[in-house]
Amino acid sequence: MTISLETPYASATRERLERCRRLAARTGQFVWRMACNPLTAIGGAIILLLLVTALFAPWIAPYHPLIQDLNNALSPPDAQHWFGTDEFGRDIFSRLVWGARITLYIVLLVSVTVGPIGLLLGVTAGYFGGKVDSVLMRVTDIFISFPSLVLALAFVAALGPGLEHVVIAITLTAWPPIARLARAEALSLRQADFISAVRLQGASPVRVIWKHIVPLCLPSVIIRITMNMAGIILTAAGLGFLGLGAQPPDPEWGAMIASGRSYMLECWWVVTVPGLAILVNSLAFNFLGDGLRDILDPRSE
Repeated sequence: MTISLETPYASATRERLERCRRLAARTGQFVWRMACNPLTAIGGAIILLLLVTALFAPWIAPYHPLIQDLNNALSPPDAQHWFGTDEFGRDIFSRLVWGARITLYIVLLVSVTVGPIGLLLGVTAGYFGGKVDSVLMRVTDIFISFPSLVLALAFVAALGPGLEHVVIAITLTAWPPIARLARAEALSLRQADFISAVRLQGASPVRVIWKHIVPLCLPSVIIRITMNMAGIILTAAGLGFLGLGAQPPDPEWGAMIASGRSYMLECWWVVTVPGLAILVNSLAFNFLGDGLRDILDPRSE
């Protein structure tokens, strides 16, 4: 007979260390699988660069994004102004760097909002079915029947221009596809044997949905949200271009294109640089979403 001299505190500490090691191993494997896909690695690197740029914008931008210098208006790219200046002499590179904060603010706020809304409504409709499913899906169909940009324009027109109203408008147009996806996942899971076993044990519908169905739907929802981020960037830029998003003089990329379109034939850099920023970051989110689908979706293996 052996007697363990290990104290409860030491045992708990050892278990926590073991969990941390397993988590680190899984994280390392996840990062390695992403790095093995060239497009996913490129997309992840661009998004990481965008995050770093937004976080350290005051130190990266060489000039203040709002201070005007009319003597240097519409200057071409050179050693002093890498991407040239706009019609008010403001450094385009600095405005691009600060505009990354606005873009990430919209993308992240919309993503963390539409995810729970779409997941909750879709899982509820798929699990309960019947009238609950019919009512929720008819509401979803109404939102899906309109193009997202047109519907966002309608909401912003009703709410008024402004960055917060853009976030609300894009959120109201971005949740229906996620709800449809979550519903399809819940429909395929609700008749599974392990779900029936959990019900026989007396678990409530809320517990079944929260503890068993939602975790299995999360990978697909995360993939869809990541791929939706490109559309969020384009919609936000479109609203900014139309003057319904961030208001001047805020350095929002769509608004930068709108203010420089009168000079685009003579001064190509005024609209080309922010347009390339929108294009590159949209592609980066698409590449990352495609890579996450290959890693998180077991059916792709």
